This record gives sequence, structure tokens and C-alpha cells, in this order.
Amino acid sequence: MIVPMLDLSEQYSSMRDDILTKLDEVMSSSQFILGSHVKQVEKYIAEMSETKHGIGVGNGSDAIHIALQAAGIQKGDEVITTAFTFFATAGAIARANAKPVFVDIDPITFNIDPSKIEAAITEKTKAILPVHLYGQLADMDPIMALAEKYNLHVIEDAAQAIGATYNGKQVGELSSAATYSFFPTKNLGAYGDGGMIVSNNDDLAEQARIIRVHGSKPKYHHHVLGYNSRLDEMQAAILSVKLPHLSTWSEKRRKHADYYTKRLTECKSVITPTEVEGNYHVFHQYTLRVENRDELQQFLKEQGISTMIYYPIPLHVQPVFKDLGYEVGDLPETEKAAKEALSLPMFPELKKDQQDYVIEKVLEFYS
Repeated sequence: MIVPMLDLSEQYSSMRDDILTKLDEVMSSSQFILGSHVKQVEKYIAEMSETKHGIGVGNGSDAIHIALQAAGIQKGDEVITTAFTFFATAGAIARANAKPVFVDIDPITFNIDPSKIEAAITEKTKAILPVHLYGQLADMDPIMALAEKYNLHVIEDAAQAIGATYNGKQVGELSSAATYSFFPTKNLGAYGDGGMIVSNNDDLAEQARIIRVHGSKPKYHHHVLGYNSRLDEMQAAILSVKLPHLSTWSEKRRKHADYYTKRLTECKSVITPTEVEGNYHVFHQYTLRVENRDELQQFLKEQGISTMIYYPIPLHVQPVFKDLGYEVGDLPETEKAAKEALSLPMFPELKKDQQDYVIEKVLEFYS
């Protein structure tokens, strides 16, 4: 049996006619830039996030960068974040001419450990950038308490966590702003790049709207250095078809995760994901901690099972950040996770027999 990490073909087949109809609407209207579909998706996702503003941008990386700039982050500022994440998180900080400051993770959730943040705060710290990794929100209450104590912005990287909640609160509801990615592999994926910022902060939202159109307001009047980063109208049209299905897809992911966990818990060499009490985990990835990770991945590949390692090299030891002065050993939990984490196939249309086969082979490897 062949089990892919992700298969979007069945999802597309189920809504092909609706998507093609929407795309025809866009082409017939000849309104290709920041049109009605972008406005519709911005409104819907802002409301879903319990925020006043949605600002569609070109991709998830730009969403973080623009949110930081809109919050006033500039050269010489420090932004505290995690090193166990995709490069875009810290890359956006660096592109804003600020300094990423890395702290270790909670070994249970893989998210930034709030207990490590305060020691990293200096007079140059201007923001905290938690990442809601794999679909579960970071522990936001203590993060927001620190932000209030030290007058810091909190920008949430929610690229993997659209639809997730924390103690009944939505992504973006508590913080200065949150950012989403609509990369095709995400829980809500476009058929190309796309991203969004959501916020309850009127000034930040207005700045973000200006920055995404070359820093221009009114047109041809430039008071800030902006970028050309707008959510494409065709991608927004596709997202508008997909959005009503998101909650159903999240529930299917949770069901698949529950089945994996029930079957794999018996294996002592495997640590299954933990959904922290009060959280609603949307399982962008189903990520194990395992012994002999690389050997297991190779074995599963030989059996026709695709897996992924997110992320094998933590950001604090990436060559591009060598001038920050971090060394191996500085973030022990992050480094341990980078050697043990393995993500299994996870998508709403995953079949039970596919899961059974994956589970059977994992257990076989450790038997």
C-alpha cells in the first residue's frame, strides 16, 4: 500500500465545480486585485478569529513580516520566539531588521515555553512571537501576562493553527495580531501562495493595509516603506469555496489523530501528541516523538509510507543566524525534539485502512 503524507486530489474532486464557477466569476468581473472575494475572505476569517480586521497578503511569511512592521518593530529591536519552527518565523523578524531571540520549547507541546521567556526580556525587547506548532496554540495566558507586564506586542504565528482555540479563545483574539498561511498544504490551503493578518488593533491593521500596497496612502503618497504583497483575487475565490468546510475538515483530522493515538499508545518507543486541557487542536500535523527516528522513517519509506521531519535543524544553529552567537546545547529541549519528531500522514480524506497500515508498520518496526 502507498500512503502519501498529503493527498489533495479527493478534496479538489469534491468541490471542483464550485471552484471553477468561482474562478469564472473572477475572470468575468475582470477585478483581479483586492476585489470582492478578497474582502469576503478577509471578513469571514476576521469574524472566525473574533477580530475586527482581516488583511489579506501575499503569503504567510509576509504576513508575519508586515504584522511586525505594522506593530512598530524596527532596527535594533528584539523579538522573542522559538527556534523549533519553519524558517519564515525568524526570517520575518530579521527582514524587519530586528533580532530574533530564541528560547526553549515545552517538550510536551513543542511550543514556546512561557517559563523561559521572562529571562530573555531586555530593554530592547519589543515583541513576543509564539508559534502554534502542528495545530495547537501555545500557552497564551502567561505569554499575554508577560506582554502586559513589559508592554510588549504579541504577534501569533498561526500558519498551522487556523480554527484552533485556547480556553475558548480564538487565534488573534488575545494578541496584537495573528498571522495565517494559505500555502496549499495548510488546513485551509489555496492553490498557490496566500496569507492573512487578523487583529483587533485598529492602528496596526491600518498600517498593515498600507504596507501591503507599497506603503501608499493615498495612492502615490508614500510615508512608510511598504511592499507589493496582496492576497490574490483568484486564490481568495478558491478559499471562499473551501472556508465553509474548514470545521468539518478539522473534526476529521481530530478523529484521525484520536485513532492514531489509541493504537500507538501501547508502544513504549513512541510518544503520541498531547492535546493540552482547554485547547482545541486542529492537527495540521500528527507528530510523534520516537526512538531511532531516522531509521523508522527509512523503514516506513520502504513500506510505501510517506512521513516528514519538522524540523531537523533548529533555527538557533542555522548558518544564517550564526552571528547571533547561539551554540549547540543552548536549547536542549528544542534540539532533542529535532532528533525525535516524526510526522505521520494526516489529511481529512485519510482512510482507515491507510491509517491501519501506517500503525501496523510503526508497531512492526519496534516489535
